[in-house]
Amino acid sequence: MIIGLTGRIGAGKNEVVKFFLKKKFLHYTMSDVIKEEADKRGINETRENLQDLGDRLRKEEGPGALVKRLLNKMEPGKNYVIVGLRNPGEIKLLRKFKNFYLISLNSPQKVRFSRILRRGRIIDSMILSEFLDFDKRDFGDKSNPQGQQVGKCMEMADFLIINDKSIKEFRENIEKVWERILRLSGEKI
Repeated sequence: MIIGLTGRIGAGKNEVVKFFLKKKFLHYTMSDVIKEEADKRGINETRENLQDLGDRLRKEEGPGALVKRLLNKMEPGKNYVIVGLRNPGEIKLLRKFKNFYLISLNSPQKVRFSRILRRGRIIDSMILSEFLDFDKRDFGDKSNPQGQQVGKCMEMADFLIINDKSIKEFRENIEKVWERILRLSGEKI
């Protein structure tokens, strides 16, 4: 089984990953694919540079380029959670797998900004105006089909979780989605 996660920055994707790790899923992050390529090319890992490199890879290798790189690392018969699907081409490629399910996550913008500040990661160091610019670009630029198109990806989701309540309620919603996935797939994990 492959679970894909898409959604706005700071909406709770990492919390969903923790849930699936407890279920013995293996974990891949789309940004790790881009960071690996950035290291090879000697590119500094800023959010903007990583966005630009992801756009370039999709333009050079096709819209599913990042997922293709991940698929080369994946072993048949194992369960995976893939975080950070940001282009419809990535999802279209994963839809070829029988047991692929896409979960979309969203939260109010102010909540998401406060969360990324609390995470304290260097890549998340930004002021509100930078966050708003990044969030807008990540959601989708109609003039750049190779770019981030999180809004379109969210529309393609099988499940949507709005993360605007307590962490307890969020975890309960993750569990409910998981139960629905198990019913749909017929698998016992």
